[in-house]
Amino acid sequence: MSVAEKRFEFVELEKAPPTPLAVTPSGIPLPVVATAADHDPRSEGLPGQFPFTRGVFADGYQGRLWTMRQYAGFASAKESNRRYKFLLESGQTGLSVALDLPTQCGYDPTDPMARPEVGKVGVSLASLADMEILFDGIDLARVSTSFTINGTAAMIYAMYLACADKQGVPREKLTGTIQNDILKEYVARGTWIFPVRPSLRLIADTVLYANDATPRFNPISVAGAHVRDAGCTAVEEMAYTLANGLAYVEELIRRGGDIEKFAKRMSFFFYVHMDFFEEVCKFRAARRLWARLLKERYGVKDEMALMFRFGVVCGGSSLTAAQPYNNIVRVAVELMAAVMGGVQSVFTAAFDEAFQIPTEFSAELALRTQQVIAYESGIAKSVDPLGGSHLVEFLTDRMEEEIRKVMGEIDAYGGVVKAIEEGWLQARLAARALERKMAIDERRNIVVGVNAFQTEGEKMAGETFRLDPNARRSVLEAFAALQERRDAAAVETSLSRLSEAAAGERENLLPYLVDCCHAYATIGEMAGRLKKEWGSFREPIRL
Repeated sequence: MSVAEKRFEFVELEKAPPTPLAVTPSGIPLPVVATAADHDPRSEGLPGQFPFTRGVFADGYQGRLWTMRQYAGFASAKESNRRYKFLLESGQTGLSVALDLPTQCGYDPTDPMARPEVGKVGVSLASLADMEILFDGIDLARVSTSFTINGTAAMIYAMYLACADKQGVPREKLTGTIQNDILKEYVARGTWIFPVRPSLRLIADTVLYANDATPRFNPISVAGAHVRDAGCTAVEEMAYTLANGLAYVEELIRRGGDIEKFAKRMSFFFYVHMDFFEEVCKFRAARRLWARLLKERYGVKDEMALMFRFGVVCGGSSLTAAQPYNNIVRVAVELMAAVMGGVQSVFTAAFDEAFQIPTEFSAELALRTQQVIAYESGIAKSVDPLGGSHLVEFLTDRMEEEIRKVMGEIDAYGGVVKAIEEGWLQARLAARALERKMAIDERRNIVVGVNAFQTEGEKMAGETFRLDPNARRSVLEAFAALQERRDAAAVETSLSRLSEAAAGERENLLPYLVDCCHAYATIGEMAGRLKKEWGSFREPIRL
């Protein structure tokens, strides 16, 4: 059948439920034509100056481009190491490590709960032995590494330090980020392990330890990405993220941390969605609001500590399995929004990521998207190129107002920790997710190729990624070999000391975790000892 003969199903807008066109996805009404009277010019300022509406660096990307990462990791450490080297050779400037579910949830690959998921959505990292293979031939002093990990973040960070020690890399040279944001896991993703308050302790331990051990490494990246993909609006994404960030600030202050010091290493992480101007403005508004909150509530004076530095993923739930080549366009639009919003680190999702682990071809194309925007588009030549636009300044102001309102609702409930422990925040997010799903089902929100402009007889595009069927077996064999050759007495000694420290409340657990990693204790063993002391989180049920 020729293209001309194919039958297409076009959306019939006159039959779709009426939708106010001049409203953002967060429900903010937009003026048909914005003018200077629609915004307050006093909040704009200059890049690099408080309140950082226009960016945290005075020279924007003229001084340095954003870090280009591709989220990668699958099967064994050996397979992932090969992919990392391919991406670095292709011009990637940082690594973003995807970890499998057993590693994220604190299970060894031999655990019955883990076996079906070993190496499926990320790389299996059970011990320092795996980490050494993962970074074999990669100089940790020269590459910035990001880990998307939360429940076991402290253990993976400790493992990374031990790996650097083995490579002979001074810890002060390490750069990168570990997500380490457990609060949004309780709300949106579910890879929690321990109850909320012991988890906060572990995060505070990591941040306080990292401030001295790895002064160039970000020990926490407060993530709005997953609550957004779980269904909330851009306004709620920013409100929940900033509320979580303040909860961590409060915990660190309670533990005796110096906010002027630890705030300099706090970073943030988001997904970018498709409403271009709302996405640009959410970053401008959040950057300004974070600086103001730290200054107003805590009296922070050092401008470096007020800076809202963030990384993004372009392409998450906005990508579709239907007509996947459309995702190339989506990612390019989202990338431009992130760059216009002043991002510091970017991972562009591959077009096939909605339904499989990316192939080398699709991963390279996603990286090339960043390189085209960076080197050919001209967008990076000027700082905050949309600054001064009446619409952008109006929407930035409105976004800040709405974010403050949602944060006020959380405060009125009793704070983010209480809201999570009692399931209030989870219920709110679930309701919003249902609203978004219904809007797509009822074609109030148009998604090209999904509920409109569909092509009859569509086929999956591109090549298919196939996971090595022997990958899980090789992981299990390597795990068994490690248990045979390691010093069992040294492992037990390190784990016992970890248990003793966890039973108390004052000691920082990171030195004990690093010792466990050097002894080749496993993720499952370390998490297991902490579970014995702290118990596990139980999901609250709200009817």
